[in-house]
Amino acid sequence: MKQKHGNDDRDKGDSDAALFREAVRGVKPLVTDRRTGAVRKPAPRARFARAGRLAALDEDAPRVLAGSPEEIDGVFRRPGIQEAVLRKLRRGRYGLQGEIDLHGLRVGQASRALREFLADALALNARCVRIVHGKGLRSGSKGPVVKMAVSSILRQSNSVMAYVRARPDDGGSGALYVLLARD
Repeated sequence: MKQKHGNDDRDKGDSDAALFREAVRGVKPLVTDRRTGAVRKPAPRARFARAGRLAALDEDAPRVLAGSPEEIDGVFRRPGIQEAVLRKLRRGRYGLQGEIDLHGLRVGQASRALREFLADALALNARCVRIVHGKGLRSGSKGPVVKMAVSSILRQSNSVMAYVRARPDDGGSGALYVLLARD
């Protein structure tokens, strides 16, 4: 009769270790200078910046009528914005970092949604966004009421540097490219 020795398990373990060492022979460890698990801290932000932007967006400033001198044919820009910037915006050369579609909303709903969208876009430090407001074909004799409300809100916001009518494949006269100020 064969006796079992306590070393059988150890011999098996030794042979497994030898096989493993043979399999990984010639393998070089990766060299990194980054610590694992290190998390970058977010950039410091002003404490009340978001609240201030929200308050500025909610102010009930007097409405500016569509077609005012600042806005001609769906184009608006603040003083100091160069024509080249406007041309680049018009051609869709700025990458879009956000979009909102206000189709089917009433003016009040669209206004609230737009203000929240702008506040979020500003908090994310977005540079260019698209706003789809529609063409107002169901507005009847009132004209495109959501479009006019969107235009008014954008012109009242100091964070909006410029906007232009979107290219035809992005909505044409039913949408806008909006250039936002960065912090």
